[in-house]
Amino acid sequence: MKEERGIIFYKHYFVDFYINQNQKVQLKIDYVFMVLKTVNIIPTSFIKHISGSEGLYEVRIQYESDIFRIFCCFDQGNIIVLFNACQKKSQKLPMKEIRKAITLKQEYIQSKKDIP
Repeated sequence: MKEERGIIFYKHYFVDFYINQNQKVQLKIDYVFMVLKTVNIIPTSFIKHISGSEGLYEVRIQYESDIFRIFCCFDQGNIIVLFNACQKKSQKLPMKEIRKAITLKQEYIQSKKDIP
């Protein structure tokens, strides 16, 4: 199985979310990450652009009746940078989490500019 993309975690937000999930949810997240890494064209059932967000995406995970979203962006075309994550409890994405993801994305981009 050839990897097409890499996945990196920006800061601790996603890791904190991940370790607080039960093992079955973690396995589902791991499966989705494997798909993201290896599939050439990622189906929108796994990842979708958040409209009006300038390059912010949501990784979409459903386990039983629970729905989870992991906010991310692409870097250098083949790297997925993960920011924060949440459990979706209504039809709409939580704006607080989207704003947080936008801030983290801006910080990430700025941190890359600060490297000589």
